[in-house]
Amino acid sequence: MTPDQYTDVLYEVEGTTALITINRPERYNAFRGRTVDELVDAFRRAWADRAVRAVILTGAGDKAFCAGGDQKQRAETGDYGPTEHGIFQVEYLHSLIRDIPKPVIAAVNGLAIGGGHVLHVLCDVSIASETARFGQAGPRVGSWDAGYGTAYLARVVGEKRAREIWYFTRQYDAQTAERWGLVNKVVAPERLLDEAREWAAEIADKSPTAIRFLKLSFNTDTAHQGAIGAIAMSALEVFNKTPGGLEGPTAFSEKRKPDFTKELD
Repeated sequence: MTPDQYTDVLYEVEGTTALITINRPERYNAFRGRTVDELVDAFRRAWADRAVRAVILTGAGDKAFCAGGDQKQRAETGDYGPTEHGIFQVEYLHSLIRDIPKPVIAAVNGLAIGGGHVLHVLCDVSIASETARFGQAGPRVGSWDAGYGTAYLARVVGEKRAREIWYFTRQYDAQTAERWGLVNKVVAPERLLDEAREWAAEIADKSPTAIRFLKLSFNTDTAHQGAIGAIAMSALEVFNKTPGGLEGPTAFSEKRKPDFTKELD
């Protein structure tokens, strides 16, 4: 796969910075299987490019960074659609964002919800537009992320706030996210990408070897959370094939309140 074959993602290299854009604004940049395949390819491409010293991850348009998994797709097919190798690689994508030996900067331009919220949390730093909003959606649609999306989030904002974010599925503005330590800086919408580019350029002046080992060192303390995530993802895959597991995305697609008592049948 090459960037000119991408349908869901844009990939550009600007000097020492790789800019990866989720390009599904009509779906609030929600990801399906193909989107994840292309994101994996783009991050691997940035990893291999010796000229790239930092990566910016953002979403197309001004409404959403990423609204998580495409629930309409999930309601239609019971999964996130076809993939290149028949595997939904979101766990691998999470690992890539952590493991790529270059800082990843999230430029959050709108909604960062559900799986999209997990993506920004996994990035090394997050810069948010004043119009950005953050939150989880899992319990509202019968889904979860029991690995990095929860355990690592608790390291970032603390147990009480992480549990609030997941249990109540509320949305939080950029100022609250900054106060909680969920983002590093909040800027005007028109300044977002320029600010992210400036941070990426500043990284390019630093020793890439030092940055690589610093990132590995930071990751060491939470590396075990990936194994927890793998167990949770396997459970979610099984759950998604049950009537109870399909109720959340079906209700979302039909714009009605879900009947989660079906999980108890």
